[in-house]
Amino acid sequence: MQSKINIIALAAGISTLLLIAISIFVPWWQLNVGKPAIASVNVSPVNLNLALLGDSLTIPLVYALNIASALSLASGGIIMLIYSVRPNRSYSKKLLGFGYKKPLYAVILFIVALLSMSFMVQRFSGFAIPLAGSGAMSLPRGMAPDGVNISVAVSAGFGWPFYFAIVVAGLCVAARIYHRKLVASDAVLPPPPPPPQ
Repeated sequence: MQSKINIIALAAGISTLLLIAISIFVPWWQLNVGKPAIASVNVSPVNLNLALLGDSLTIPLVYALNIASALSLASGGIIMLIYSVRPNRSYSKKLLGFGYKKPLYAVILFIVALLSMSFMVQRFSGFAIPLAGSGAMSLPRGMAPDGVNISVAVSAGFGWPFYFAIVVAGLCVAARIYHRKLVASDAVLPPPPPPPQ
């Protein structure tokens, strides 16, 4: 059986590790409240940065979840690299099955968490937080004094690492699909001719 390399999986593994490094410093999603910012939230699966009046806030549970997410993505990226150079081994499909899902799950869970957070904030506080764009966040009628409208400018948006994460997840899925081609091409190869006597 000739040795092959799943080049798509190799690119996916390298991209996954690169995504982790980028996501530590550049958020996938950012929210700013007020101009200049009174509060800001910078979010990625491996880093959550909350700042209120310039002071950074750390939540131990969220910090632990960020570390777990970084380790999960790193393990997926490393496994994809190992698989990519040995795609035709008996254990390769299990490695691929483990590795390719990590960035895909990170993107899906990030979107679900963001939508859930937005829904819960609106449901329990009455504030509507935009996921992208800018607007004004106003106090609900029951909370504001009669005839007084209190509002603050809000801007939110997805950063380029979020779109890069989607590309990485796409590469991982493409590597899974390409694996079938590699396995199929191995299956149809004729046996090598016997050595001449």
